[in-house]
Amino acid sequence: MIAIVDYKAGNLTSVRLALEHIGASCEITDNPARIVSAERVIFPGVGAAAEAMRNLREMSLLDTLREVVSKGTPFLGICLGTQVIFEFSEEDGGTDCIGLIPGTCRKFTPSDPMCKIPQMGWNTVEQTRPHPLFEGIEDASEFYFVHSYYPAPSDSSYIVGETDYADVKFASAVGKGNLFATQFHPERSGRIGLKLLENFSKWDGRC
Repeated sequence: MIAIVDYKAGNLTSVRLALEHIGASCEITDNPARIVSAERVIFPGVGAAAEAMRNLREMSLLDTLREVVSKGTPFLGICLGTQVIFEFSEEDGGTDCIGLIPGTCRKFTPSDPMCKIPQMGWNTVEQTRPHPLFEGIEDASEFYFVHSYYPAPSDSSYIVGETDYADVKFASAVGKGNLFATQFHPERSGRIGLKLLENFSKWDGRC
């Protein structure tokens, strides 16, 4: 069973529907015991970093997520669920985050006033190294993005995919052991996104 972490963020239902479409057993839950015992965990969401961190603290889910990753359970972060796994976000005047991956999330500051923030739409992901979740997905495939902030790992070895936007080449996919996270939304990325979710549903957490 795949546990979809419910921390009162948006987009949870879209992830559940995408998983059901590929035949993966899943449930949306905020129960720490259910999350820790799940075969795989997805940490998705849209919204703001400060609110997300407040909800996680109030729901006693911070240690739950750390335990999931430390015990080797395959873990997938999506969008906001990717941003808050870093140490710090510039959003909301600066927000301390979970710290599962060293680095920060930075705000797009394009020099071109015509460059729209948030980035909203399809963009290319260049694979920087092989990963089981990209198996069967052609390099430079397009995925769907909606975001104003972007991940900036402190160590480039964590970067699995990169994307160009607003004068920045940023980490659009990161990986560390049994943890994989995407700034894009696989559940909203059509056939290619479903393939990534299918790969995750079979992944044992090893690279």
